[in-house]
Amino acid sequence: MTTSEHRILITGANGFVGTWLQTELKSRQSNHSIDFFPVGYKAATGKSIDIRDYDQLVDLVDGYQPTAIVHLAAVAAPAEARNSPRLAWDINATGTMNMAYAAMEAAPNARFVFISSSETYGTSFNDFEGEPIGENIVLKPMNAYGASKAAAEALVGQLAHEGLNTVRFRPFNHTGPGQTEEYVVAAFAKQLAEISVGLRPPVIKVGNLSAKRDFLDVRDVVRAYADVALFDFPSTRGQVFNLASGKAQQIQDILDELIHISGQKIDVQVDPERLRPSAVASAVGDANAALNAIHWKPAIPFETTLTNVYDYWKERVTAA
Repeated sequence: MTTSEHRILITGANGFVGTWLQTELKSRQSNHSIDFFPVGYKAATGKSIDIRDYDQLVDLVDGYQPTAIVHLAAVAAPAEARNSPRLAWDINATGTMNMAYAAMEAAPNARFVFISSSETYGTSFNDFEGEPIGENIVLKPMNAYGASKAAAEALVGQLAHEGLNTVRFRPFNHTGPGQTEEYVVAAFAKQLAEISVGLRPPVIKVGNLSAKRDFLDVRDVVRAYADVALFDFPSTRGQVFNLASGKAQQIQDILDELIHISGQKIDVQVDPERLRPSAVASAVGDANAALNAIHWKPAIPFETTLTNVYDYWKERVTAA
């Protein structure tokens, strides 16, 4: 077992966010004694685990003795959760229960950083007509992803009363280089990159672009996770925090900015088959609690994020 001062166990470590969290922790190793242990389902790097296997998790935690666990493992794409709801509940809810109880059994002093989602608010956003909402708003999830995350979050909050040293986060939409095309910003950027090298005609077919969402850069988001995993903020114990910019970005504006970044003339066509109304017109978060408790606020301009995402996909399609 390592003797590093900080031993961070990361579940879901090989996903989009987990990969960036590893990068963030590596960037801090010159100033702090940090060791981190990435685990995931069929992991390409780190250790493979099945979050549904409680005994395996107890052995994992007992062997590593982490000072903190960042629990990212999830069926994260809402579309994937909708198509495989039972799997989403098994991983997102039951898997979280397994991980939390394993922590309490095998490393009771470890800080358990649980990553929930703004999707837990669901239709509550409609009650605020685009105004930023805080953490005390009633959760009204409307899909399998949001509901399973809300259930897991309730469980973790309950275990805080039984001794689990936990902090919960509700991040709003976040993107960055490396995100898959299942998500809207990456989907637009990939199409534009393919157009730029002649892999497709200069046409993008879209659905409803009127929705407004609160977007963050993934590198800002993982900074919050790393801070709480590494340092004890006593006022955060048992609490839940939004991670948000407090600003609404219309999907139409994001597409327009990406087209501008690409320097191309693009024909944007509405595809009736994709034209589904959004159940939530605007979703914006208030992150003042995180600012006050852990001094967190977004630092990366969204235009920079979009440029980085486009450049990532341009590099990939050029190399293909």
